[in-house]
Amino acid sequence: MKAVLKGNRHAVVLMTLVGFLALSMLTATILGKVGISFSDIAKMFLNKLAVFDFEPTWRAVDETILFQVRLPRVVGGALVGGALATAGVLFQGLFRNPMADPYIIGTSAGAALGATIAMMLPVGLAFLGFGLVPILAFVGALLTVLLVYRLARVGGKTPIVSMLLAGFVISGMLTALMFLLITLSDDLHPRIQSVYMFLMGGVSVSGWQQLAVIAPLVVGGIVAARLLAFRLNAFSLGEEGAAYVGIEVERDKMVILALGSALTAAAVSISGLIGFVGLVVPHAVRLVLGPEHRLLIPASAAVGAAFVVIADLLARTIISSGELPVGIITALIGAPFFIYLLRRTRKEYAF
Repeated sequence: MKAVLKGNRHAVVLMTLVGFLALSMLTATILGKVGISFSDIAKMFLNKLAVFDFEPTWRAVDETILFQVRLPRVVGGALVGGALATAGVLFQGLFRNPMADPYIIGTSAGAALGATIAMMLPVGLAFLGFGLVPILAFVGALLTVLLVYRLARVGGKTPIVSMLLAGFVISGMLTALMFLLITLSDDLHPRIQSVYMFLMGGVSVSGWQQLAVIAPLVVGGIVAARLLAFRLNAFSLGEEGAAYVGIEVERDKMVILALGSALTAAAVSISGLIGFVGLVVPHAVRLVLGPEHRLLIPASAAVGAAFVVIADLLARTIISSGELPVGIITALIGAPFFIYLLRRTRKEYAF
């Protein structure tokens, strides 16, 4: 009976959060610097779905803005938020530390260095709709994690502390290399604004082809993370406790690390370095819904997706003369909220 009630509660919570995400995406699709009425948007969608054939009462450019610019960006923001929040859950569960985030073992530094190198190269490259910058950012993030994992592995084991220390050192070294390249390269000086935008983060989707590649990675990663819920619950007992309940500690540690890194790299490839999503969202959801990863993972994915969609909406509408980096919005919202959570729970928080 308790299991049935618990399952019903989980279903209600997830349906509510999915509804909130849908509402956030609808709002972000409607609102923008170019005003398009809700009725026109509804008619455009019904025409696209071949459900009706409404006579256009809107400008042709409005349809282009909606389907080629605004909607891909909204969907991209949801994918980025879901990926980062899920990766945050994975790393916090693996490291048994609510302060862990998707960038904790150097993925951000590797992605930033890869993007910087791409901006220096005098060649143009496009693959599946991605330019050289997102490709090298993705590769840089994954190679950094592989390097950290290899450095931390000793005698067939990868101690958590060693991994964190290796991540800290490698991250510092790669960040220094990135700034060295920026300082010494004349080719980068005209593109310093692009480097800045990548470091501050912003959803950058040039069309549906990119989303066709990223969406399966992110959705598949979230589903795979949900399948690892029992193992993440076991890791909360510590490595010895996890081994006692039948977990293959080193193998599952590597799987969780690889999955979290792949989700982070996928997000970074279309958004740059958006901070606080993978830190604040899992932390807040865990405090509200509890540490059970079967609920925590999908709930964090939904909340993270909505968070980035709303932050991106604010970033592109809050000032009239341009748009702000999304990372500024997530930091201005996430940092004070995280401070509030820490002060509110400092005496009672237990991972």
